[in-house]
Amino acid sequence: MATKKTQQITGGIDVSKTYKIFIGGAFPRTESGRYFDVKDKDGKFLANMCLSSRKDFRNAVVAARKAQEGWQDRSAYNRSQIIYRIAEMLQQKRSVFLDEMQAMGHSASRAQKEFSDSIDLLVYYAGWCDKYTQVYGAVNPVASSHFNFSVPEPTGVVAVMAENGSALKGVIKAVIPAVCGGNTAVVLASENFPLCAVSFAEVIATSDVPAGVINILTGKRSELQHHFASHMDVNALVVWDASASARMELGQHAAENVKRTFFYDSAETDAPGPEYIIDLQETKTTWHPVESIKGSGSGY
Repeated sequence: MATKKTQQITGGIDVSKTYKIFIGGAFPRTESGRYFDVKDKDGKFLANMCLSSRKDFRNAVVAARKAQEGWQDRSAYNRSQIIYRIAEMLQQKRSVFLDEMQAMGHSASRAQKEFSDSIDLLVYYAGWCDKYTQVYGAVNPVASSHFNFSVPEPTGVVAVMAENGSALKGVIKAVIPAVCGGNTAVVLASENFPLCAVSFAEVIATSDVPAGVINILTGKRSELQHHFASHMDVNALVVWDASASARMELGQHAAENVKRTFFYDSAETDAPGPEYIIDLQETKTTWHPVESIKGSGSGY
């Protein structure tokens, strides 16, 4: 009688995570094939990260532009639900993000605080999605027989460079106000702490966010900032913690297509607020004639 020999596996294989970029809802490797090392505070190797190229950025802008109209047309309440869903899914992966932050050098207490702050930010901006238009919209007094309404509308595609000193919170506070207001975004993650940005992309991919609404690149700001500012199909540029010389350079490139530019300093403006949504809105004003009723002395 033949016997079947079985092999018992006594130990699992340690499968290291591959960190890729996030474009159009997918996780491609950089087309350049380049990478850079991420190390812990002791100089020990942690992971290879994609060194995104100009072509990667252009692909991300194409994906963002394709998704922008559909995202803008969703109801504000639905955008709120989706952003809240991101918070729900992120909360389920708490241990993953805490491990990554500590591996990159955060203390346990700092990692806990940054993660909690990140959840709070998502819930905060989810709450603003269907409220900022009432706060910042207006019925304007005019001398003629017209109704005159001003309403904030999305700018379009926003290129964002997150602060380098934060692993997770920096990405969230940079990109969520933009998408909260109906824009789509391409964000360059922290060069110093990039692991969490890719893991956050995995959360986005499972959180009902339409493909292309949020795109996340990893790499060096010094290589990509010129392209972020000069791309002719990017409507606004948001940069956290830029040096004075970088602000001047980026402003000059952005002026080529009258791109809106916003420079924020994390040391001065760390608190969230609806102004980060409104910065990335255009004001649309509509005039509607009022038909007067003869003899009534009033119009409707």
